[in-house]
Amino acid sequence: MTENSGGVMPAEQKRVHFDHAQLHIAVDPVQQRIDATATLSFTAREPADVLVLDLDRNLPISAIELDGKPLASTAWSNPEGRLRIQLPGTLKVGEQVSTTVHYGGSPHVAKKAPWDGGFVWSHTKDGQPWVGSAVEGEGCDLFWPCIDHPQGKPDLVDLYVTVPKPLVAPGNGVLIGVSDEGDKRTYHWRTREPTTYAISINVGPYQELTGEYHSRFGNVIPLQYWYLPGEEEQARKLFAEFPRLLAYNEAMIGPYPFGDEKMAVVETPYLGMEHQTINAYGNHYAKDGTGFDWLLQHEFAHEWFGNQMTNADWDDMWLHEAFASYMQPLYSQSINGDMGYYDWLQKMRLRLHDRAPIVSGSSKTEEQVYDGKRGPGNDIYDKGALMLHSLRDLIGDHDFFQCLRMLVYGRPDPKPGNFSPHYASSRDFIDIVNKVTGRDLSWYFNVYLYQAALPALDEQRQGNTLTLRWRVPQNLPFPMPVEVQVDDSVHVLPMTHGEGTLQIPADALVIVDPHSKLLRDLPQVTEYEQWQKAQKANGKAN
Repeated sequence: MTENSGGVMPAEQKRVHFDHAQLHIAVDPVQQRIDATATLSFTAREPADVLVLDLDRNLPISAIELDGKPLASTAWSNPEGRLRIQLPGTLKVGEQVSTTVHYGGSPHVAKKAPWDGGFVWSHTKDGQPWVGSAVEGEGCDLFWPCIDHPQGKPDLVDLYVTVPKPLVAPGNGVLIGVSDEGDKRTYHWRTREPTTYAISINVGPYQELTGEYHSRFGNVIPLQYWYLPGEEEQARKLFAEFPRLLAYNEAMIGPYPFGDEKMAVVETPYLGMEHQTINAYGNHYAKDGTGFDWLLQHEFAHEWFGNQMTNADWDDMWLHEAFASYMQPLYSQSINGDMGYYDWLQKMRLRLHDRAPIVSGSSKTEEQVYDGKRGPGNDIYDKGALMLHSLRDLIGDHDFFQCLRMLVYGRPDPKPGNFSPHYASSRDFIDIVNKVTGRDLSWYFNVYLYQAALPALDEQRQGNTLTLRWRVPQNLPFPMPVEVQVDDSVHVLPMTHGEGTLQIPADALVIVDPHSKLLRDLPQVTEYEQWQKAQKANGKAN
């Protein structure tokens, strides 16, 4: 199988723009295989004499056509899943080419979806087929020929999924039509500019709930939820969360990016994934006392942070996960008040690893980023979200949410129809923050994004003087203000040169950072982490 997704995009792929993908995929749940034809259209950005695509070797190619004409087998090859199609001549800038790839086989089976990418072949409780794809890890090439890179989005995708009757195949975007073909049925879906791993296959005996959401921005958004038979009561309760989620996210961030298509969710035989306009949900309607389904909320947040705004490189994946993760404490606060907000942050704080920087500064594959031993791993979720919490307190709510809108939409005044999906990098976000605030806050990101270790705050108390000093990796500048509560009054130390002093009465009750604004190294957390490791080691020994 093709293991690497992302990294440095091959020069040949950079030379073309991906215009359109027409995917015909027949799913056979009994044989656990697919038979497919993909017609892909490109426009040359630079002179190009070869097309380079990605397609997993689990899916052998039977034939390839170029602009409707069959190609000799000597004109293409697919070594290690990197499909090279030699063009008969050199495309000039602006010229178009179309290739049709006929392929099929048994797609890679996910061992632990969605973390391990591939297909999930499952059954409902009454034994009916239940199939889902989740390919974020290893990439889109696990079931269709694509440019397996964050910047490999096609402008438009037409997806035709053929399934045995009476199974249903929910998909991305808008349903164009359903056609009957004997004992089979084909669903035709159309979506614009989908994230490379966001095209999904879903097959099951689904039932559907539908509705409409009247947005604050004047548009009407179709709502759809596909669930399994026998779950109607639970399904309706989950479906009732959709309007509340939309109302909150549109108020805090801006317009739902795909309101002209739909907001939809499909129940899947794995936990979840942010498939564009058809979020995968497998949380089994679990309750946790927060008043909302955290998984539904997290995956839905990716419509903004991931699908509308897509990271330019896997090294920037925190732009997807940190922002989507931060939406959980924010949303919880809207329901449960401050207790709900800080409860989420505390759980996140106890999960940090700090083994590698969130951002390395060089192009990475998905595997390198999610490797928790050598890469940032889950820190792109939790540490990134906590970094955003501290940033919000540093720059204030007005500027913080203005920065979010600029990141997501590329403009401060988003309205339906005046923005399109786009790419962003870590550097882009830093530039946005500096521009919106009118301050150079690069020092903030240099420490939190590009260093593995957290800054520590050293406290010294001599007589009536409290001295605070930031201890920062590589002694980097870090003028992060610190609040200190002395009895019933709060003082702010500007820490201009990483240090500050405060005169306090000898018998005063002193609390440093009383409102938990600072993401920093904490000895009690380190002690807890060491205790956890010891417990785990003892458990293995026993």
